[in-house]
Amino acid sequence: MSVTLKELAQQTSAVLFGDPHTVVLGVNTLDSATESDVSFLANSRYSQAMKQSSAGVICVDPTTPLIEGRNFLIAENPSRIFQQIAEILLSKGNSGFLGIHPTAVIHETAVLGKDVHIGPYAVIDRGVHIGNGTILGAHVSVGYEVFIGANCYCHPSSIIRERCQLGNRVILQPGVIIGSCGFGFIPNAQGHHQKLEQLGIVVLEDDVEVGANTTVDRSRFKETRIRKGSKIDNLCQIAHNVEIGEHNVIAAQTGIAGSAKTGNYVVIGGQVGVAGHVELEGGVMVAARAGVSKSLKKGKYRGSPAMPLREYQRHEVYIRKIEEYFERIKILEKKLEELSPSA
Repeated sequence: MSVTLKELAQQTSAVLFGDPHTVVLGVNTLDSATESDVSFLANSRYSQAMKQSSAGVICVDPTTPLIEGRNFLIAENPSRIFQQIAEILLSKGNSGFLGIHPTAVIHETAVLGKDVHIGPYAVIDRGVHIGNGTILGAHVSVGYEVFIGANCYCHPSSIIRERCQLGNRVILQPGVIIGSCGFGFIPNAQGHHQKLEQLGIVVLEDDVEVGANTTVDRSRFKETRIRKGSKIDNLCQIAHNVEIGEHNVIAAQTGIAGSAKTGNYVVIGGQVGVAGHVELEGGVMVAARAGVSKSLKKGKYRGSPAMPLREYQRHEVYIRKIEEYFERIKILEKKLEELSPSA
């Protein structure tokens, strides 16, 4: 697809500096872009790369110094404008399997809204409700009495188990499992682990997205809930009875143990472990590979056990100087010996 810079400025509400008749065809990084590409500068550290770039137009913020004779699209958030342009130029296209594929198995009691698409070999159990415009990819499995809202997209091989509920515009990436059994066992008199049946559900509110091969466990008897707008990366584990607040961002390989809670706008880095029954207050930010063993107030945290970021940074400085401290202690001990009277 080709488009002029004038058209891009109109479609993105950006301010154009340069030639409105320049035509672009694609998007690329600053160092790889050609005269027919759009690129962007989101960090001033790459200003030199911007100056050397051959891009036909570069998305920048209003504080970026402009270069005469070059083309720029100016916006408060150049990364977002660049994303809009990428979506204009790089059409996603549609699946070749539209409508209801003949190999899909759909129970007679299932209720399907308008413009629902169900891919090859999908299975829809009894009492399921699927809202208007929802797309289920190939091999999607939907358990009995599941409710799925409007305009959801369940990618191939995702699974939604019995009685779970999805709001509107929920996205499940491939391999997601919603409503798997929580990890619950009770040892008997012989020390054998007897399964506790998990009889609750999972609720994903509007605009939640769950990454590939992430699992969200059903609760023991009530619900595991992920509130609206939260985004969960690939390969995460959300255990039973967990409550995730609104607009959280949870990065890959994070594990959140049973009955933990997060407030709104919590950010959790990759490979973070959160212990059961703790609570992360709204606005908490946890850096990658931290271990959260107790409840946290609003702030930034790092380390295992997680501690306030500044405290962690001080500890890191001490650890890096530990050899120096050791040598100083040896010198001080020697001086003490010299000062001590002989036995």
